[in-house]
Amino acid sequence: MSARIRRALAYAVYDWTREMPAATRALAIAGMLIQGYAIWSGISRSLIWPAIWPPGAWLFIAVILLYFVGYFMQNAALTSEFIRKTQLESEQTAAAQIQRTLQPERIETPAGYDIQTSYTPLRAVGGDYFDVIELPGGRTLFAIADVSGKGMPAALLAANTQALVRSLASPDVDVPALAQRINRHLCRHTPGNRFATAVFLVLDHATGAIVYTNAGHNPPILSGSGSSAMLEPTGMALGWFEDAAYAARTLSMTPGSSLLLYTDGLPDAMGGSDPEERLRAALMATPTLAGVTALVDPRFNDDDVTMVLVRRVHVLP
Repeated sequence: MSARIRRALAYAVYDWTREMPAATRALAIAGMLIQGYAIWSGISRSLIWPAIWPPGAWLFIAVILLYFVGYFMQNAALTSEFIRKTQLESEQTAAAQIQRTLQPERIETPAGYDIQTSYTPLRAVGGDYFDVIELPGGRTLFAIADVSGKGMPAALLAANTQALVRSLASPDVDVPALAQRINRHLCRHTPGNRFATAVFLVLDHATGAIVYTNAGHNPPILSGSGSSAMLEPTGMALGWFEDAAYAARTLSMTPGSSLLLYTDGLPDAMGGSDPEERLRAALMATPTLAGVTALVDPRFNDDDVTMVLVRRVHVLP
């Protein structure tokens, strides 16, 4: 049986009234029951079977009236649900437009480097976030985060994270301190079941030196000279424990090397075994977003996918 037929059968037996508010669902179900009762009355030729009542044409009139009462009740419920869904879609469209403005519109690419980005939310809005912030002294701050959950709640927390990073990214930013301050804010001002993983990384353009903090996030991959390294976590996810500590680690980007930051939607969408190792191999073979994206299998894509690829092209003069 093809996937299309299975999907059609699943839609056919799905109870769509479960998505309605309780009062609207009750109205729709009542309308269906009244219509069913009208049909049964017409077949049994009685409104109160086994007694034959009312007689003759009155039964026909009563059945028609009952059927259309049920029809109008269902129509009212469906119209109410249509209006509600339309309003939700309008709000989601507006939210998606706002979220797009939160992503960097134009990225200042440092001399000697190439930066490629990709952001693909699963729904109209998503819980992934990335940013590229130019700092004084020939440095750039890269931030990428993945908020728990999907849809509007995750998007709101991602927007909150973006605002925090932008407001706290001082010229002399210290990435462990940045992670600690964002973590304290999320612990104090978000629900307990909400958290985010993130990587904050500062790149020195002249030397290629990288200072990073990884808050429980998928390890970015630094690839070059025939080898690769994973930027492993240096602390736990943001929003779990207010007193969590975060450490910084230092690496270096040599000419010809590439650095890939990504969210967990990327390896999840690849399917198969050991997706991180396949990502490392792809970066060494073809260090482009096109080469990485070619690994994605749409059948397994059920999450937001965000990627930031930084390549050091040559040494600055």
